Amino acid sequence: MYIPQHFKEDDQETLQQYIRTYVFGLLIVSDDEGIEANHLPFHLSGGDSGELGHLHCHVARSNPVWQRLQHGARVLVVYQGPDAYVSPSWYPTKAETGRVVPTWNYLAVHAEGKARVIEDPAWLIRHLNQLTDQHEAGRSEPWSVDDAPADFTGRLVEAIVGIEVKIESLTGKLKSSQNLPERNRAGVKAGLEAEEKAQCRAMSEFIS
Repeated sequence: MYIPQHFKEDDQETLQQYIRTYVFGLLIVSDDEGIEANHLPFHLSGGDSGELGHLHCHVARSNPVWQRLQHGARVLVVYQGPDAYVSPSWYPTKAETGRVVPTWNYLAVHAEGKARVIEDPAWLIRHLNQLTDQHEAGRSEPWSVDDAPADFTGRLVEAIVGIEVKIESLTGKLKSSQNLPERNRAGVKAGLEAEEKAQCRAMSEFIS
């Protein structure tokens, strides 16, 4: 990913928090069989004491991607936060010079590392509980894996395969108009806040 210095986010704790917030990632595998991408929810485990942590996910046993990871293949997991089109009409300098063009603001995090396949039922149950609890937290009546009959979840566990990615590098890019004059940034923020799309309003919160 091309990252100009003014868009670079290299604080590891910030990047880990982005992963916890925007959990739906893109698992990319590239080997002699070709390039494949799978869209999956991830749970970030660890990441304390300076460690980058591990990404946990699962796929259907019928999905052949896990077989390509059995020998410790390196993978790339891509996360995307809010993104939004930026109109030149939001720049106060447009009326003065006309030297403005459209652009796109966005947040992206790339995690690289070595993958391993996990078929242990106890690990899979623990993973499903972690993933579920993460997204049920804060609900008035949170659903738990234990709410379902044990024989039912047991059959489902047999139908999935776990994947763990040990993160070896994290790369982040936050393009939120940092390279613009202050008054243009203010114009972009106001313009995004006025848009109807939730993505635009979410992107506006990254502009200071």
